[in-house]
Amino acid sequence: MSVTIRAARPADVRAINGLVEPLTHRNILLAKDLVSYYEAVQEFLVAEDGNGRLVGCGALHVMWEDLAEVRTLAVAESHRGSGVGHRMLLALLARAMQLGLQRVFCLTFEVDFFRRHGFREMDEQVDPEVYNQLLRSADEGVAEFLDLARVKPNTLGNTRMIIDLEHAVIEDRAR
Repeated sequence: MSVTIRAARPADVRAINGLVEPLTHRNILLAKDLVSYYEAVQEFLVAEDGNGRLVGCGALHVMWEDLAEVRTLAVAESHRGSGVGHRMLLALLARAMQLGLQRVFCLTFEVDFFRRHGFREMDEQVDPEVYNQLLRSADEGVAEFLDLARVKPNTLGNTRMIIDLEHAVIEDRAR
């Protein structure tokens, strides 16, 4: 079945929530209010099947001049293992490259999936000046990136991973 990747629209928000909600019950993704999805809809890409049904979603959230986070990458149960997640991630990384970003971070339980796409477990931090600026953000994703203790109850067991786009080869090799 053919799937098209496109920018999300406000009319897609309820379907995005429908893709994410089952994963929140399994503690794979964090639950968000609908208003959060509406506020961030411009960050999302969606995968739409030939019948116009959304079967995947993912967001790219810019955190700093050279850094973004892949967020809320979800695929409908009916399409898992079909390459939709792979295509979504490649599209999000391509978007990051178009924006001139150098690194993309994620917080995930799906370590093998991201490793196959060139991500590695993260151990470094940013320089002190950037760290101090990022501390001012109320965004939970920034707190996750900085590995702040206040997000630990929400992210226990997740792995922080990062890819350096400057040296990455983003292509169809990752499946």
